[in-house]
Amino acid sequence: MSVVHFTRYRMEIDLSGVPAVPELPDGYYWVPWDDSLLTIHAEVHYRAFHDCIDRYLFPCFSDRDSCWFLLREIRDKPGFMPQATWLIGAANGCVATIQCIEAEPRVGSIQNVGVLPRHRHQGLGQALILQALHGFHEAGLKRAWLDVTAENEQALRLYQRLGFRMKEMSIKEIHDWKLEEIS
Repeated sequence: MSVVHFTRYRMEIDLSGVPAVPELPDGYYWVPWDDSLLTIHAEVHYRAFHDCIDRYLFPCFSDRDSCWFLLREIRDKPGFMPQATWLIGAANGCVATIQCIEAEPRVGSIQNVGVLPRHRHQGLGQALILQALHGFHEAGLKRAWLDVTAENEQALRLYQRLGFRMKEMSIKEIHDWKLEEIS
């Protein structure tokens, strides 16, 4: 049995100067959070992540039922932010999802950003992130963060282009973060 090492980065952004949310490409539309859409969020999450690199870190990403359980857990967190949680729809159903929470007072956390493979490279991920960041800002939050696997270079470049920067963490924060990620 071999051990594979993945590096995760925590990236942070100040919400005071976030760019405007771009218009979605023709044929796509916003779907705001509604509790009745939990199963759709979970299905889009599964289809976006089940064969990506993060499935090795989060085995639940490879299983539909586990994705549903994960999304239900996010929805049930005390800091869940429906105003920053979205789907993007298209003619044949929903194709992108983002879920967000207030992780600390006045600090938002993007939990997942998922776009179905055949709908990538059209700006949907960028639009989702900006829509979520504006939801955070409108709710009075000041900063937001997300975690990303270093090997997911495309996502890393997108986050940097949007203004996210690597957060320097103390040894205690790194230890706590690793424990949080494992649980």
